[in-house]
Amino acid sequence: MNTAATVKEVSHHLEPLISDLGLILMTAGIAVLLFKKLKQPLVLGYLIAGFLAGNHFDFFPSVKDIKSVEVWAEIGVIFLLFSLGLEFSFKKLMKVGGTASITAITQIIIMIFVGFLVGQWMHWSKMDSIFLGVILSISSTTIILKTFDELGVKTQKFAGIVIGSLIVQDIVAILMMVLLSTIAVSQQFSGMELMKSVLKLFFFLTIWFVGGIFFIPTLLKRAKHLLTDEMLLIISLALCLMMVGLAANVGFSPALGAFIMGSIIAETTQAEHIEHLVKPVKDLFGAVFFVSVGMLINPHTLFTHTLPVVILTFVTIFGQSISSTIGALLSGQPLKQSVQTGMSLSQIGEFSFIIASLGITLHVTSDFLYPIVVAVSAVTTFTTPFMVKFSTPFSEFLARQLPRRWIKRIERYSANTQAIKSVNNWQIVINSYSTQLIVLSAIIFAAILLSSKYILPLVESFRYGNALGALITLVVVSPFLWALSFRRFAAKEVTILIEERKYRGPIVMMFLFRLVLSVFLIGFLLNIFFSPIIALIALIGAIAVYIIFQKRLNAQYHKIENHFLKNLNDREITKIKRNRSSLSPWDEHMAFFDIAAASNLAGKTLEELQIREQLGINIASIKRGEIMINIPKANERLFPGDEICVIGTDIQVKEFKTYLDQHEMDAPDTFTEPEIVLRQIELKNESYVGKSIRDSKLRERTRGLVVGVEKKGKRILNPESNMILEKDDILWIVGDKKLLADLVHN
Repeated sequence: MNTAATVKEVSHHLEPLISDLGLILMTAGIAVLLFKKLKQPLVLGYLIAGFLAGNHFDFFPSVKDIKSVEVWAEIGVIFLLFSLGLEFSFKKLMKVGGTASITAITQIIIMIFVGFLVGQWMHWSKMDSIFLGVILSISSTTIILKTFDELGVKTQKFAGIVIGSLIVQDIVAILMMVLLSTIAVSQQFSGMELMKSVLKLFFFLTIWFVGGIFFIPTLLKRAKHLLTDEMLLIISLALCLMMVGLAANVGFSPALGAFIMGSIIAETTQAEHIEHLVKPVKDLFGAVFFVSVGMLINPHTLFTHTLPVVILTFVTIFGQSISSTIGALLSGQPLKQSVQTGMSLSQIGEFSFIIASLGITLHVTSDFLYPIVVAVSAVTTFTTPFMVKFSTPFSEFLARQLPRRWIKRIERYSANTQAIKSVNNWQIVINSYSTQLIVLSAIIFAAILLSSKYILPLVESFRYGNALGALITLVVVSPFLWALSFRRFAAKEVTILIEERKYRGPIVMMFLFRLVLSVFLIGFLLNIFFSPIIALIALIGAIAVYIIFQKRLNAQYHKIENHFLKNLNDREITKIKRNRSSLSPWDEHMAFFDIAAASNLAGKTLEELQIREQLGINIASIKRGEIMINIPKANERLFPGDEICVIGTDIQVKEFKTYLDQHEMDAPDTFTEPEIVLRQIELKNESYVGKSIRDSKLRERTRGLVVGVEKKGKRILNPESNMILEKDDILWIVGDKKLLADLVHN
């Protein structure tokens, strides 16, 4: 009887759950098709779908189980942040440079301040105003990238600054979520609480990143031959959810854990493949998240707060544009690029939704804030393409209207800033010293805390248990203690600085501080396991043993460090190996793609596809089973299962991948060493001079293709066949290795 009742109860619970999911996906699907047809951002389609499926619209079937939708939406946030982490890299952040960092940080600081003041001016609560400031400070990566693609401006200089700024903004948004959670829970704005939260965050970020890079790439690499696509997807999502649990257990947002795990996996050699596998999962739950956002849109609330929506829309558009322009100018960019950057960043989007939902989850923001944010985002999404399109004419208008002395000062400041590229020796020493100190101290401190929590309770009941526990912990941390005490940092720069008298004192103090910190950490560890007097005696003995085994500790630490660096750089090293036969005269490289069985490109000739004419890339070879077709002719057809090798720049290859995805083609996870090579040939042979490329018969003699010519320092990619060859021209020819070698020797 109880069993039948339970089954009936489960059946009753499943019915609204399944019907709600079906309603959400059906509505989202229709909205996506409609907005795709109208060439509008899909996010807006999801929002409207959510509004229609929500309880605030009476002329459409409504979702019944709101709690389940909220759970799915939270999962959607987790997978969105995990996917964002897969596209992100800590090394990529380091390469962003000062321009994007200064632009983003200036924008964020100004907009948080402006948003808070506007919230207070509208008589909102202090917590609403704080959340509003953070919400208005983060631009939308999704909307900007889509707009750049549609307008074809991704190759322009300002686009690089914008994309770099978005990377910095995403990182700051993650930090803001942690700080907002702290403020919301404590209901205090004390600097001490915020400082503790920041220190705690950086401590766990360091430990998670270092530990993750040390273990996870090794795990995936060693298990690679066992992992099918299904298993790799399961393991990736399991790692993501494991980090989500860790983050939640130490008091951080689950989204932070997902982002961190994504950024760790982004450093592995299988990152692109994992990103490809995770994409459908992210798209599914991401759609549910954005639909759930739309469900919270209350027409009555929007009607009541029409004025705040209008005010905040103008604040967002003009505030983001002006603050970003100021940031770009401060970073040393010319007026034109600064205005283009500022006007491109004039919207809010997905991160603003996530931060607004955080306020609702923590029950610290008013109900009206969320729908207002959604409305502002919707309006600024529509205005973004126009802002980007008119940024160039507006920058030219400003250049004409501003006083001439202002323009000259901006130009002079930009020129001076661009000229400052060198970093002095003292900065290099400080950066190296700080990095080593922070990372090594965090590792040692984390090991001590873990030992006190897990090892001490196990051993303290035994007679010599404390001594054994202390010994185990010391053995584990000893290589790191050695590195903290004695490992050299920026050796070349330190040697130069020591020769200058004024730097000798600070450098000596830096070495002494490391020694004192190491002794303190050893004492801290021993004090956990022993009484103070015994700990002091053990400390003296530990230091003596520590000095005796210096060389062994040195070797052990370098072994650990080399393993970490190998994992950290493995992805780049693999790319270099794949491209060691790079066919790029300048910045082009090779990439490999498979023709999918269901591809609608199969059966068409290269002439019909017009790939080179549309995208600017060359198809260097086609591998069909055991047959390799080098430098295929225009009448060559593509067949399912073909592996094609293309040559192009990073941007061209990325556009080509998008082109393939649109035609249901899948990127492979394996690469084949090409049988064709690139040779750089300086034209000395008189028999070619004065002839066109076509008349020289270079294609026939090398079974190859001339992909680049340099004439008197001028570079020409993909030259026309009627170009006349001159003496001392430098040719880049893709072709058969042996025939090219014969051509070089002749």
